[in-house]
Amino acid sequence: QVQLVESGGGLVQPGGSLGLSCAASGIIFSIYGMGWYRQAPGKQRELVASISRGGSTNYADSVKGRFTISRDNAKNTVYLQMNSLKPEDTAVYYCNAARLGHDHWGQGTQVTVSS
Repeated sequence: QVQLVESGGGLVQPGGSLGLSCAASGIIFSIYGMGWYRQAPGKQRELVASISRGGSTNYADSVKGRFTISRDNAKNTVYLQMNSLKPEDTAVYYCNAARLGHDHWGQGTQVTVSS
């Protein structure tokens, strides 16, 4: 049974930082591409950042220079470090594992940026 469990969400002031983690089980983590998506109220889910099994990264333009995705294959965990947070970063953040058209999703963690 595949499980992706996100943690680290919460409330932060504008300009602050927050780190998200996603622990995976039930998959051979090292062969999966991993990603973080987010969905704000009334909006479609969008890709925030992704990291390939080889470590190549990709970011949405809106988060470039502020967010960093990384992975630790020994811990079956992917991370998202978010700095200089803005109110428009407020959303539910989802972890995704993808390989050959097969997608697995976490349950999501709420990130709220507000003063």
